[in-house]
Amino acid sequence: MSIKGKKVLVTGAAGFIGSNLTERLVKDGAEVRAYIHYNALGTRGWLDHSEYVDDVEFVSGDIADADSVQAAMEDIDIVFHLAALIGIPYSYNSPRSYVKTNIEGTLNVLQSARKCNVSRVLHTSTSEVYGTALTVPISEEHPLQGQSPYSATKIAADKIAESYHLSFDLPVVTIRPFNTFGPRQSQRAVIPTIITQILQGSEIKVGNLTSTRDFNFVSNTVDGFIQGAICDDAIGRTFNLGTGKEISIASLINLISEITGKKIEIKQEDERLRPSGSEVDRLLADSQLANELLNWEPRVSLREGLAQTIDWLEQNIKMYQVGKYTV
Repeated sequence: MSIKGKKVLVTGAAGFIGSNLTERLVKDGAEVRAYIHYNALGTRGWLDHSEYVDDVEFVSGDIADADSVQAAMEDIDIVFHLAALIGIPYSYNSPRSYVKTNIEGTLNVLQSARKCNVSRVLHTSTSEVYGTALTVPISEEHPLQGQSPYSATKIAADKIAESYHLSFDLPVVTIRPFNTFGPRQSQRAVIPTIITQILQGSEIKVGNLTSTRDFNFVSNTVDGFIQGAICDDAIGRTFNLGTGKEISIASLINLISEITGKKIEIKQEDERLRPSGSEVDRLLADSQLANELLNWEPRVSLREGLAQTIDWLEQNIKMYQVGKYTV
């Protein structure tokens, strides 16, 4: 199976991973419809800055509105469902909005996909559904732990997607990325937070320094989505996408400092810390299933990805509120 010539819908296309995926799909010859959140200014997120903006059909709506989702899915072959609320700290403040977007929104996508007889739904999960690792590396069989309202809603969305495959034979593939990073990522994430502060000064304000993450460059994650869309054996399965390597936040800061050649002073701030029971201390992926069935492996290393991200942020630093804690 090839993605070329397929009519695809990308929900959340204006965002960080969604915009990178949308561009890749255009490059690979797909007919791309981008579903973006309606706003009065008519902006299309990161795709407003894309060289491929004229090659994409845009549809505005709200993923929590079943009618707009249904309309966007007409005549579509493959759906890449990335639309979600993702900020963990904000989920403490506004959990109901996460339920509406992440759970009800996913239900709308699945219902519409069923009615429109799409050939495949790529549902986006997150490594946060595992919570703090009980065993490492973390395979897809690891228990799911809702350590934040955000992760709880993603667990629910994953299970609804699973149920639609088992109950209605809907061709669902669940892609579970570990900590994706790269150009266009928002300031809510730790890597752009660190890099922008290093580029603008010598003091770095951060939260937890000891937790470890499996950071994966965005092009690697996009590769996994594409492979999940074209592999015949992928339907009904969940795939971790990670590098199999972990790094603490403290070591990550030192690595970025080394790449930039700048000395820094680290300042830990209480407001950037999660509640103790909600903090995920360790994430490390076992991506053997993706390697074996999808023929997927990360092609860009952490160091290479950081270098590309630093270069991009240097050119786009004005888009960020450096040093401000973004919930």
